[in-house]
Amino acid sequence: MAKKLYRSSKQRMVAGICGGLAEYFDMDVNIMRLLFVAISLLSVLFPMVIFYIIAWIIVPVEETPKKK
Repeated sequence: MAKKLYRSSKQRMVAGICGGLAEYFDMDVNIMRLLFVAISLLSVLFPMVIFYIIAWIIVPVEETPKKK
């Protein structure tokens, strides 16, 4: 089964984008967050903020099993 990108419902600080990317690429969420901040600072912040907002809008939230 192919992997699918979701916003993480477990590893979220703002919208779960970095958590979802970390789960998709099978890496530690803190490393993903550090990479995101480093790339943001190196690209003068604006493009990564736009990327995050667009990803927040188009990436669906991870479905969690409902408890009965």
